[in-house]
Amino acid sequence: MIVMAVAAALTALVAVLGMVAVLGSYGRRRTPTTSDFLVASRGVTPTWNASAISSEYISAAAFLGTAGMVLAYGADVLWLPIGAAAGYVLLQAFVTAPLRRSGAYTISDFAEWRLGSRAVRHIVSVCVCFIGWFYLLPQFQGAGVTLRVLTGAPVWVGWAVVVAVVLAIVLSGGMRSITVVQGVQYWVKLVAVAVPAVALLSLWHLDGGDDPTADRLPAFDRATTVRVQAEVAVRVVTSDTVVTVRGELDGRHYDGADVPLPAGRHILGEGSTLVFRAGTPVPHAERLPLQDGHTWAMPFGRSEGHPLFATYSALLGVLLGTMGLPHILMRFYTDRCGRAARRTAAVVPVLLSLFYVFPAVYGALGRLYTPELLMTGDTDATILMLPQRLAPGAAGALLTALVAAGAFAAFISTSCGIVVAIAGTFSQCLWRGGVAAFRVGALLALAVPLTLVTRIGPLGAASLVTLALTVSACSLCPLLVLGIWWRRLTPAGAGAGLVVGGGLAVAAGVAWILGGPWSGWTAAVLAQPAMVIVPIGVAVTIIVSLLTRRHIPRRADRAIARLHLPEEILVR
Repeated sequence: MIVMAVAAALTALVAVLGMVAVLGSYGRRRTPTTSDFLVASRGVTPTWNASAISSEYISAAAFLGTAGMVLAYGADVLWLPIGAAAGYVLLQAFVTAPLRRSGAYTISDFAEWRLGSRAVRHIVSVCVCFIGWFYLLPQFQGAGVTLRVLTGAPVWVGWAVVVAVVLAIVLSGGMRSITVVQGVQYWVKLVAVAVPAVALLSLWHLDGGDDPTADRLPAFDRATTVRVQAEVAVRVVTSDTVVTVRGELDGRHYDGADVPLPAGRHILGEGSTLVFRAGTPVPHAERLPLQDGHTWAMPFGRSEGHPLFATYSALLGVLLGTMGLPHILMRFYTDRCGRAARRTAAVVPVLLSLFYVFPAVYGALGRLYTPELLMTGDTDATILMLPQRLAPGAAGALLTALVAAGAFAAFISTSCGIVVAIAGTFSQCLWRGGVAAFRVGALLALAVPLTLVTRIGPLGAASLVTLALTVSACSLCPLLVLGIWWRRLTPAGAGAGLVVGGGLAVAAGVAWILGGPWSGWTAAVLAQPAMVIVPIGVAVTIIVSLLTRRHIPRRADRAIARLHLPEEILVR
């Protein structure tokens, strides 16, 4: 069965790479220009662009991370996809059409055009890079986890696959190539998540339809062997837990002995193997809350920290962060006109809502069939392990292959969009455009997160993407909204808001990833800082702009008029 699953997963990976190669060749049918590389010559239709944007947004966090976080946290996490879809409503109302009318290639171009300041342009470019780098980390992590879980390969193999494929697509055809790839990949990902979900629900029903929200802690439904990939601290609830250990436990080495685990904290060594008896409550990784079914099924039900603040702050970060994602905003430059940009933004929430129905299903089923992931902390593997757990044999292998194809489509699609956004910013800001500069920027875009991915520890894909969205919400979102709708925004105000808001968000993210362990309000604010930092960044931007109102750009009235007048009038 294992050999069959590995073969199916590798076949799915080869199929995805082949599809990417064929579709990506579409963008290389003519000599590439700078306009092709950055905005696909502004010739993408709304429906196709909406599919590409949705594909770009369905990253490792959406495909793997959402199911994993639902497994661990329950109903709390459902606010994240709601915020993601709702963010596009705000994007449509306040940003898309005006941004398209500005005529800029990138957000950095827009900032300089609107404010007439090279300094602000450079600060925006730095923010774009940090957001993109944070967003690339979970793509690498997700690819590594996928190949490790399905084939046993080292995690670096997944990173190498994503880097190689993304470079091949981006360096050869830029935005024109990835638009074709991403548009098709959305539907591949939807099929890859929906078909196995329906099949697994049917198998769950045939298995008796046990309630994942029952008022109890998750337990092993059968004798289960758990292998710990990295050292992890767990909490045991009941004192009568007996486990067979081969490896290191609490600093002692065992060679297949039965060991009673008293209630409390225990350290499992890297590479240790533990065998649990049927009916044993699952020990939880210390970073995950212990939740019975009732708590898991309720909003704000986390048993530790400050759940109400964490939930609302995460929702605010995702909601506003969507409005400032550089690789998403760049997509609206590819529309033919402002009206087409609005149509694109209107279709995206529908496509996202259709997709997000299914990850919650995997998370709920994971409570019943893969509860050991709560112990190892490897919750991102939920969607990958469920098919084989419910349907051992050929059927499970086929479903696993389908899921694997969707997962790699997610990593590649999102990574391509981010790399184009960062590379476009590099080329336009530092080298003033050009295909050669774009290609150098693409290499730099992948190099930084590749050096950091080994240090991100146990953070899940959804947590890392939420971090990137928070940086976006604290920096680029206020700049865009105020730059489009407030005439009195000054270069000094915009720069101060970007430095304070973006700087604080990046500092909080780095402290959360590399620092700690944190506890109490410190942990809550560092993990989800949007509710604190966004008001500070907006206030700094407005106050400094009012204090420097003599330096409002002379062309502010003209710029605001261009942003809000119909394009037909502007052309005349």
